[in-house]
Amino acid sequence: MARRSGNHEFAVIGLGRFGSAVALNLTARGYTVLGIDRNAAIVQDLADRLTQIVTLDSTSEEALRAVDIASFQTVVVAIGTNFEANLMTTVTLKSLGVHRVVCKAVSERQQQILLRVGADQVVLPEHEAGARLAWRLAEPRVLDHLDLGEGISVAEVGVPEWLVGQSLMVSALRKRFGINVLAVRREGQLIVTPRPDLVFARGDMLLVIGADGSISSFCGIT
Repeated sequence: MARRSGNHEFAVIGLGRFGSAVALNLTARGYTVLGIDRNAAIVQDLADRLTQIVTLDSTSEEALRAVDIASFQTVVVAIGTNFEANLMTTVTLKSLGVHRVVCKAVSERQQQILLRVGADQVVLPEHEAGARLAWRLAEPRVLDHLDLGEGISVAEVGVPEWLVGQSLMVSALRKRFGINVLAVRREGQLIVTPRPDLVFARGDMLLVIGADGSISSFCGIT
C-alpha cells in the first residue's frame, strides 16, 4: 500500500456517520487518512473522498498487519453498533503496537472497559453532543463548548454588548470572572493569545477557558 512519510497519519476503523465524519474532516485538513470498514458498499461510496480506503475485518490481526496498521500514529476505532468488534479491534491494535488508539463508546460502561483494555482515549459522541446542546440552550451566548473535566471548560462565546469598546486589560475578565481569553475570532481571522491592549469589537467571538460557573457568570452579564 502506497504511503507518504513525514506527516501525521490517521486510520479510521468503522465508517458510519461518526467515523466517516472524522475521516472526511481529517482529509479536508490535509492529513493522510486510511479508512477501514467491513462493509464493501460503504467503502465504495467513500472511495473517491479519502486518501486510502480498504474493506477488511478489523478484528483480524492478519488483516491489520497487511495494511501496516502499526505505522499509523493514531487509529480511531469508530465501531458503534458491535461492541464486541470494537473491543477486539482495540485489543488487537494495542497488541500490534499502535501508539495511540482513540475509541468511540456509546455508554460510560463501554468507556471504562475500553480504557481498561488499553485504549488511550475514549469518546462518547452522543453524551458530548448532548452536553454542548445543554450549554447552548442554557447559555445562548455559548456557540460551542468543550468539557475538560473537573468542572473546567473551553467555550466559544459571542462578545456581549457591554464588553464592546473595552480592552482585554481594562475588562479584567480574569479578576472579575475567573476566565482567561485564549483567542478572539474577528472577521474570519483568529487572534491567538490576544494582547492586553486588544479592544473588543461588536461581532467578536471569544474562546475562553475557566470553571463552568465562571463562564456562566460571564454569560449572564447583560
